[in-house]
Amino acid sequence: MRAAPLVLRDGDREILQAWIRSTTMKSGLVLRARIITLAADGVAHAEIARRFDISRQTVINWRSRYQTHGIDGLHDEHRSGRPRTLDRDKLITTTLTPPPRKYGVTHWSSRLLADHLGIAHGTVSKVWSEYGVQPWRAETFKFSTDPELAGKVTDIVGLYMNPPENAIVLCVDEKSRAPRGADESRAGGGARRRSS
Repeated sequence: MRAAPLVLRDGDREILQAWIRSTTMKSGLVLRARIITLAADGVAHAEIARRFDISRQTVINWRSRYQTHGIDGLHDEHRSGRPRTLDRDKLITTTLTPPPRKYGVTHWSSRLLADHLGIAHGTVSKVWSEYGVQPWRAETFKFSTDPELAGKVTDIVGLYMNPPENAIVLCVDEKSRAPRGADESRAGGGARRRSS
């Protein structure tokens, strides 16, 4: 039996259409807005599910949430339990430490580190991106054994991301092994190293 078209509340179609057109709205909310507008247009649950590669039950659930709570029902509900915590210091410190020999690799991949720490590899990738860490690039990455590294990294990244007003921030490689003028042979512009 085909469900009757969903009756939208006053003004909701315009809001849902704005969500669908938005480039900044979360993708989950955009999908829900599409589900609801199609249901209001009389499109069958199975057809909506097919179009978005979701289950028919998902369509029914969102339709029901809209009928009960309106637009507010399309937002994610508060989840019970303890909020997830991520120890960024541990993640960065582990990243900057060579992987155990049992893995047989010279540097971490996001998936390997995620498995090692028991977290999602997307989380590792996100934190690496935030800190500008690229362990696969030998040119820009060196392992450190400094026990205070996590605190220093946080301080330095914080300084770069939010420098004090009128500050001049300089980066000096105190242990550079590059011979004098090694980078001068590179074609093009860009950042250059200076040895003294």
